[in-house]
Amino acid sequence: MNVLNNKNCFITGATGGLGREITKQFIQNNCNLFLTARNEQKLKKLKSELDRINVKNCKIVYSVCDLTKDHQIKKIIKLVRQNFHHIDILVNCAGIFQIKPISQATLEDFDKILAVNTRTPFLFCKEFSSDMMKQKWGRIINIGSSSSYSGFKNGSIYCSSKHAMLGLSRSLFAELKEHNVRIYSVSPGSMKTKMARLSKDQDYETFLNPTEVAKYIEFIIQFDGNLISEEIRLNRINLY
Repeated sequence: MNVLNNKNCFITGATGGLGREITKQFIQNNCNLFLTARNEQKLKKLKSELDRINVKNCKIVYSVCDLTKDHQIKKIIKLVRQNFHHIDILVNCAGIFQIKPISQATLEDFDKILAVNTRTPFLFCKEFSSDMMKQKWGRIINIGSSSSYSGFKNGSIYCSSKHAMLGLSRSLFAELKEHNVRIYSVSPGSMKTKMARLSKDQDYETFLNPTEVAKYIEFIIQFDGNLISEEIRLNRINLY
């Protein structure tokens, strides 16, 4: 049985490299989707792509949202509520990646990155976990990073945000499991996305394929018994 069939999903960062692949996996599993990102043209294009593989005519809604703005976050929540009675699956995929030495990093950088990478996921978890607890079923997928577990040069703010995301996920896992709401912290290594090209000291060709990461996520959240992969690290094979 496909436990994802007809589930309502809210996905942030839907037009990014990984977000786009997750939406494809979910629509192929007959999920209804509410998608958000910063660029309306990209959202429109993504919806057109999904429409072509939406064989069950699942509902697909999208809306632009700047996740650093509280009034826009409130607006997007209101729109989700207008379109779906409840949310079954939340994917916090939006993120900002920055490489900058701390001597040049600003408080504005810190506030912006933490707002998107950590604060907004907290707000969405708080909002939509209430639906899941009432339904006695839910999935929250928080996209972390290899930087959730380690630091790298010139990555103080980004790594701080991803460490915080891991802590959030661990706490929510303990808090919500009694309600059959499952939290997954998925932390991939570098992926072949536009954002990853900012990293100049690694070989882009060795990066993970976001399609494979999305398929892995779709696979692990389907287990509906006592088995759960609560904390997943996806690494590259280093052949050298």
